[in-house]
Amino acid sequence: MSHLTAAGTVRALGVGAPGYAHPLLAPVEWAELTRPGTPIHWAVLNVSDGPGSRPDPHCLETAGRLRQAGVRVLGHLDLAHGSRPFGELVSGAQRYLDWYRVGGFYLDRCPTDRTDLAGVRRVTTTLSALLGGDAHLVLGQGSHPHPGYAEAADQLVTFSGAWVDYRWSQAAAWTAEYPEGKFAHFVHGVPRTHLDEALRIARWQGAGTIFFTDRPGGGSGQNAPFHSLPGYWDEIVSRIGQGVSE
Repeated sequence: MSHLTAAGTVRALGVGAPGYAHPLLAPVEWAELTRPGTPIHWAVLNVSDGPGSRPDPHCLETAGRLRQAGVRVLGHLDLAHGSRPFGELVSGAQRYLDWYRVGGFYLDRCPTDRTDLAGVRRVTTTLSALLGGDAHLVLGQGSHPHPGYAEAADQLVTFSGAWVDYRWSQAAAWTAEYPEGKFAHFVHGVPRTHLDEALRIARWQGAGTIFFTDRPGGGSGQNAPFHSLPGYWDEIVSRIGQGVSE
């Protein structure tokens, strides 16, 4: 069962998979997203820094299984902090739709400044039109952007980073104007003993979608800690729908 409404609104705290490794390298991770009862909001499919130049049979199979399980698949598009040409982004989006039948897009490295807002709005408006109105768009900024970005997409990733920073983080004051679930948080290096604390922080800051992992940061790429399952995946699945007392 999907944990998003038809309009893309988050119903309850759930998981967003920022983009596992290729299905050949992470078959267990992708399979876990289709397990019945797992509170998955969406999963990002990044074939080859985007949709790739031709359909990937392994990714086609994985995307099909996710859709069959009711999981919304988001195509990964890299905005490169606003430097990607508009035509390249639209072309990549169309390939995702044609080949993988995605239900939305994750716009990675999205700008945060007011000066780039008009360009991002142009992209998100076009992507929504391509999807025929049933789109779920996530801006992968990783920090709090200018407030105007909140109206440009369904969700914003307002934190992506290490537990040592997340533990003392604070939400921007303007986020209080939006309903719970508008924001997503990705946190690496969360110890098992602090999992409940991390979930409380997410709820206090209005995040409806999370991905917490005990994997450390560093290594190859900022998303590397999120390419595999956390060691306490079963605990997240069992706790996330139960609520955490404050």
